[in-house]
Amino acid sequence: MTKVTLITEYLGEELIPKIEKADSVCVLTSFVMKSGVQLLSEALWKAVERGAEVKVCTGDYLYITQPDALKMLYEIHEKMEIRLFRSGGKSFHPKAYLLKEKNANTLFVGSSNLSGSAFTTGIEWNISISENHEVYEQALNEFSKLFQHEQTIPINKESIHTYEKEYREYHQRNPNIIHTWTSAEEIDLMLPVRKKNSEFVVENKEHYGTIEPRFAQVEALNQLEQTIEEGYNKAMVVMATGLGKTYLAAFFARKFKRVLFIAHREEILHQAQASFNKVIPDKTSGIYNGFLKEDGDFIFASVFTLSMKQHLQHFKRDEFDLIVIDEFHHAASQSYQKMIDYFQPEFLLGITATPDRNDQKDVYAICDGNIAYRIDFIEAVQRGWLAPFHYYGVYDDTDYSQIRWLGSKYDQEQLLQAQLKEEMAQKILLAWEEHKQTRSLIFCSSIRQANFLSQFFNRSGYQTVSLHSKQQDIGRKEAINQLEEKKLDAIFTVDLFNEGIDIPSVDTILFARPTESLTVFTQQIGRGLRLHSSKSHCVIIDLIGNYRNADIKLSLFQVELKKTKNRKIAPVIPESCEFNLDIQSINLLEELRKKRQPRKEKLKNAYMQLKEELGRRPTYQELFLNGTIEVIQYYKEFKSYFAFLHWAEELTEKEIELYIRYENWLKEIEKTGMQKSYKMIVLLGMLKKGKHNWYRSTTPEEIAPFFHHYLMEKEYRKRIDFSDKSSRTLWKYEEKKVANLIAKMPMSKWSGSSQGMISFEKNIFKLNFDVLNEDEDILFHWTREVCEKRLMEYFARKGE
Repeated sequence: MTKVTLITEYLGEELIPKIEKADSVCVLTSFVMKSGVQLLSEALWKAVERGAEVKVCTGDYLYITQPDALKMLYEIHEKMEIRLFRSGGKSFHPKAYLLKEKNANTLFVGSSNLSGSAFTTGIEWNISISENHEVYEQALNEFSKLFQHEQTIPINKESIHTYEKEYREYHQRNPNIIHTWTSAEEIDLMLPVRKKNSEFVVENKEHYGTIEPRFAQVEALNQLEQTIEEGYNKAMVVMATGLGKTYLAAFFARKFKRVLFIAHREEILHQAQASFNKVIPDKTSGIYNGFLKEDGDFIFASVFTLSMKQHLQHFKRDEFDLIVIDEFHHAASQSYQKMIDYFQPEFLLGITATPDRNDQKDVYAICDGNIAYRIDFIEAVQRGWLAPFHYYGVYDDTDYSQIRWLGSKYDQEQLLQAQLKEEMAQKILLAWEEHKQTRSLIFCSSIRQANFLSQFFNRSGYQTVSLHSKQQDIGRKEAINQLEEKKLDAIFTVDLFNEGIDIPSVDTILFARPTESLTVFTQQIGRGLRLHSSKSHCVIIDLIGNYRNADIKLSLFQVELKKTKNRKIAPVIPESCEFNLDIQSINLLEELRKKRQPRKEKLKNAYMQLKEELGRRPTYQELFLNGTIEVIQYYKEFKSYFAFLHWAEELTEKEIELYIRYENWLKEIEKTGMQKSYKMIVLLGMLKKGKHNWYRSTTPEEIAPFFHHYLMEKEYRKRIDFSDKSSRTLWKYEEKKVANLIAKMPMSKWSGSSQGMISFEKNIFKLNFDVLNEDEDILFHWTREVCEKRLMEYFARKGE
C-alpha cells in the first residue's frame, strides 16, 4: 500500500537509515556541497561495501557545486558511479533520492539538494513515497536516462580538475552569483511543467505491403546465414536509414525461440514490437521499460531500464537465444557493455545505419570483427532502394566564430541570440520557398528555435507546427497525419526524427542548424529518402555557415572542392541525384579549410577531452577507440603518439629522456608498412617474453607457435590474413612451414625497410639498439601500446 509523507526538516534522518539498508541508491541533485557529502559519506560507503549499486548525478548549473564536494564524493569509494551534468547554461534543478531494498522501495523528491542545511534545519519541503512500484520505476527510468545523457561526464581526477578551473573563472566573473542563485531557481520553477506525452508512432503497415524480405533485407539475411555457418555468434549489419533494419531483425528472429530487442528510445521499442508482431504473429511479446514489465517470447527492452543491476539480473544470463541491439553504434558505451557482458545468447546481432563513431567508441571488437552486411545510402539510392536526392547548399552569413564552443556543441544561449532574429528566419524561408516540394521536415538546434521558426512561417501564410518533447497542443501522430494529408506544409523538430520514426512521404528536408555530427546529419537525411509513390526525389536544403565542422557533411557525398577557376565540385553520387553549392558556400568552405583551428591544438584538445573522461592519460589504443579525431591525424602531424605526448608536455622528466633516447624506434614501429598483420604479430610475440627479454634477438622458430595461434585464435583474423592460397595450407600447425613464412615475409621485409634499426641474418631477428635496465619497464609498455593499437586498427580497417 502506497505511503506518502511530507517532510519539512531533517530529511537526513529519514534518508541515512534507508541508505544503510538499500540494495540500490540513486541520488539526483542540482548541486553538491561539502556539508551534504559529509553527512552521507559513511552511509554511502557502507552501502557500496555491502554490494549496493550507488549512483550520484549532480550538475554544474551556475557553478554552485563545490569542487571540494566533488572530490569528497569521488573519494568515498572507487565503486561508486558519479556523473556531472554539463548544463551549458540550461537550468538544472532536480532533487530526488531513490532507494530500493529487496521488495521495498522509497522515493524522496522535493526541494533538498545534497547540502547540510537541506538535510537538517533548512526550510525544505520533500515528499516520501513508499511502496508505489509504478512511480518508483518511472522515477528510476528517468534517472537512468539523465545519468547516461550525452551531456553528463564521469567524475574523476581529471574532470574535477577541469571543473575546478571553470568554477574559479565563473565566480571571478560573477562574484555575487553564489548569493543570488536561489532567485534564478525560483524563476525557473514558475515555468509551466510539460505533461507526459505517451504517444508512440508506428509505421503504416501499407508501406511494406506483403511482409516478406525485400531489397537489402534479402542480401543481409543470406549473409547472416553464412555468418552462422562459418561459426560466428556475433555480427553487425550496417544498412542505410529507410531499408528496414527492424524488419530485417524480425525476419532473422524467426529461427530463434526467445529474443531480446534492446533500444534507447521508447518509440523504437513500440515500433519494433509492431514490426516483429507482423512478421511473426504466432509469438507473444512484451515491453520492458520504466513503465511496463511485460513478458513474452520476444522482449523489447529499454537500455536505460535494463542497464540497472536490479533489472538486468531479473533475467538469467542464458535467457535469450538471440539479442538484437538497435542503433549498434551506441553499443560501446558503458550502459550497453553491462548487458553485453552479462548475457550469453546463442547469437548477438547489432543493427545500425551509422556505425561511424557518434559516441567516439569503436564497436568493431564487440561483434568479433564480423560486419556481415553493409550498404550505405549512396549505394542504396543507386540501386533504386531509396529515393534520389537533390542537395542545395545555401550560404548562411551568421558569424559562428563569435559563439562559444562547449567541446561538442555551441553554447545554446549564444546560438539562440543569432538564430532568433527575423532577418535569419526570412533567409531560411526564402531558401525553403525556392527549393521546397510538398511535405517538409525542418531540423532545428533547439525547441525555442523550432517554435520561433514555426511561428514565423505561419505568419508568412504557411501551415506548420513545432513538434518536440514539450509540445502539448498537437500529438506526434496527429502532426504526422496532417503532414501526409498536406494539411501541414512543414514540421519543425529538434531530434524526434533522428532514429526510429519515419514519414515516408516527406520530400523536403531543411537543416536550419549547424551540423555538429556526421552521424546525426546522416540519420536526418535518411528521413527523406524512404520510397513513396507521391515523390520522385527528396530535396535537401542545407544552410552552410562558418560553424565548426561545416565541411564534414561533404564527406558523406565524397565531395572534393577542386582548385579551378570555376570552383568545380566532384560529388560521388548516383546519376539520378543532384548536388548544388552556391558560389558563396564554396568560397566559405575553402576559406574555412585555410583558417581551420591549428591542427596541433585541435589534436591536443581532443586528447585532453578523452583524458578528462578517463581520469588519466589515455593509452594509444584508447585514443584510437575513444578519441574524437582519428589517430591517423596524430601520426601525420607527429609521426608517433609519444612524439605528440612530448610536444603536449604530457611526459614526465624521466619519460622525456627515454623518448629522446628511443625516438627512432618508436617512430619505426609506427611507420613500418602493414600489407598484412605479420610484422606486428612478430613484435607482439617478442613482447610476450616480458619486459626484460622482449628486445633480445629471436628466431622464426621461436615465434612460430605464437604467430600461428594468434591468427587462428579469432575467425576474423584467419579470414583476413591467413586464408589466401599460400597460407591456407598452414591452418594445421607445422613449425617448419610457419617459420619459413615468418622468415620470408615479416622478418626479411622489416629488416630491409628499417634503415638498419632491425636486422635478419643467419636466421636471427635482432633489434640493433641497446635498452638500458632502467628503461625496460616504460619502453616495454610503450612498444606494446603501439603494437596492440596497430593490430587493432589493422583488423578493423581490413574487416570493413
